[in-house]
Amino acid sequence: MYATVSVALLVCMALALVRAIVGPTVFDRILAVNTFGTLTVILICVYNFLSGRPEFLDIALVYALINFIGTLAVAKYVRDAHFRDADDLDTRGDI
Repeated sequence: MYATVSVALLVCMALALVRAIVGPTVFDRILAVNTFGTLTVILICVYNFLSGRPEFLDIALVYALINFIGTLAVAKYVRDAHFRDADDLDTRGDI
């Protein structure tokens, strides 16, 4: 059962990685990297149940927090850069 779940998670992680590389927009890539991180957290939790070692849950929680904060930071940076570019076009009179 756990082996099947692990294989399914690895397949989903591979698909998310492909989407992160091929994604047509930056936001698709951000979402794919966030999905990859979330699937990694789930895979760590599955390994925790397989091995019976509770310290892996702490690692999964820390990784989930880093994934969440990193995704927010990158999304905010990309959004601000997009608005900055639009403001530059507006001040030049191109719009």
